[in-house]
Amino acid sequence: MDFYSLCTVLLVLLITCLLAKYWKMMLEKAKLPPGPTPLPVIGTLYKMNINNILHSLLELNKTYGDIFTIYQGNRPCVVLCGYKAIKETLIDKAEEFSGRASYPVFTDFTKGDDLAFSNGEKWKELRHFTLITLSNFGMGKRSIEERIKEQVDYLINVLRKANGSLIDPKHQLHSSVSNVICSVLFGTRFDYQDEVFKKIMHCVLDSTRIMSSYWGLLYNTYPEFMKYIPGPHKQMMKNYTYVTNFIKKRVEKNIKTLDKNNPRDFIDCFLIKIEKEKKNNSTYYNHDTLIMSTMTLIFAGTETVANTLCYLFLLILKHPNIAEKVYQEIDDVIGCRSPTYEDRHRMPYTEAFIHELQRYANITALGLPHELIKDTQIRNYTFCEGTMFLTLLAGAHFDKTQFKNPSDFNPNNFLDENGKFKNNSALMPFSVGKRICPGMSLAVMEIFLYVTTMLQNFTIKSPVPPEEISDAPTGVGLLLMPPNYELYLIPRSCSEE
Repeated sequence: MDFYSLCTVLLVLLITCLLAKYWKMMLEKAKLPPGPTPLPVIGTLYKMNINNILHSLLELNKTYGDIFTIYQGNRPCVVLCGYKAIKETLIDKAEEFSGRASYPVFTDFTKGDDLAFSNGEKWKELRHFTLITLSNFGMGKRSIEERIKEQVDYLINVLRKANGSLIDPKHQLHSSVSNVICSVLFGTRFDYQDEVFKKIMHCVLDSTRIMSSYWGLLYNTYPEFMKYIPGPHKQMMKNYTYVTNFIKKRVEKNIKTLDKNNPRDFIDCFLIKIEKEKKNNSTYYNHDTLIMSTMTLIFAGTETVANTLCYLFLLILKHPNIAEKVYQEIDDVIGCRSPTYEDRHRMPYTEAFIHELQRYANITALGLPHELIKDTQIRNYTFCEGTMFLTLLAGAHFDKTQFKNPSDFNPNNFLDENGKFKNNSALMPFSVGKRICPGMSLAVMEIFLYVTTMLQNFTIKSPVPPEEISDAPTGVGLLLMPPNYELYLIPRSCSEE
């Protein structure tokens, strides 16, 4: 057989395999919720604006309903969009939906050796240990409140040094918030100008930016292919390596000075657990799970809260009438003393403002993908174990059946007719179900204390009129982030009350 004939045969075989695979995919599609017709290899990517995936998914929701199917390459992904669809799945059938689907931008590095992207007994063990350890270090208690207030006070002093000049506060906000979780993980805080800490912050922000761009989308869709082509996604793995190398050095330092009767931080507690489990051949506690879990806690403990606070300033500038009411309540209830977490019970408008901030900012709009751990029936569909589900939290946050005029920023969404705070279960910034963020209570406390303390200390002014301020987010993947902006932070004093 000559070379030409060989190439022809190989081409025919390749086309035949692709057609067979596509035929099988279409047969499986008939059993799934409706959605756009996938094409071989590219799936339904042709239906997506890769610069605005959220908008594309919300448009598909209008066409196909609150449960529909898209394809990441050849793999189907069922999208849950809207409060009702999410409640019927992640809440009403929480156990069945407790699996975590592969998320290559992280799992290609962590290999599932962490509490966020592991599954089964490993996930249950690591999550249980993390919740207990965070609780022992004060999560949800007065002791962690003091840690947060210490970091907020330091941030206030740093921002005051700007003397009311035009600044971009993002670096300071991320550094301050990260120091809260770092104080638990490493038993210490870091100076904002510490070169190693600055590099860690750069790695966290840079990786989040990349995985929230179309490069992250492409990597999650075609991980086998993207590993071999150049692009910014390569930098993510370098960033992860830098952070984990730092953690390894901290672990080595802790080992040398470890006192089993007096653990100083999360790393000490994990090392003690490793020692206790060393005779257990099936243990999930080892140096790999320690390092990867610590890394994911740094990312999770920094980005969600920090980006929420970045949106805080932006929305205060965009809505001065709303801001005035928050300022007034802070002055009336707190005055000159330091805010406490208990103050929230006497501050309904501020509480409503914060909840609306979380809804409208919609930081985790796409959520992390879930995977069924057993065959499950939802509505008229029977889904097989291993089916991937994408929880579109934005669909709940902008659900017209749950919020009046959801595209508008309005704290009244969380106030009753008497002006008292009212919760709404459709707000789920930390997800819901078994996979709800383990640090949620810490994050909620952080946001309240940062918001009240910063607004107590500064009047926030914009260099441009409110109508010229854009609050349109950036990012198309993991997180939605606020656009770049600058502001003036004018120190307030009690004489202004």
